[in-house]
Amino acid sequence: MGKRKDLSEFDMEQIVMARRLGQSISKTAAPVECSRSAVVSIYQKWSKEETVVNRRQGHGRPRLIDARGE
Repeated sequence: MGKRKDLSEFDMEQIVMARRLGQSISKTAAPVECSRSAVVSIYQKWSKEETVVNRRQGHGRPRLIDARGE
């Protein structure tokens, strides 16, 4: 089973708005095509931080040669 892609900022905002309007978790997850647990975690994150922007940093080793050096 592969890892799913990250949700876009638009999709996360849709989840937050649907939950704020009182829609159920299952009905919120269906149009966005994500899991119910993703809906819960996104809404909890929004409740704590008031934002849905992903602040994750890049992964892996930094490049030794930058674009100018190429």
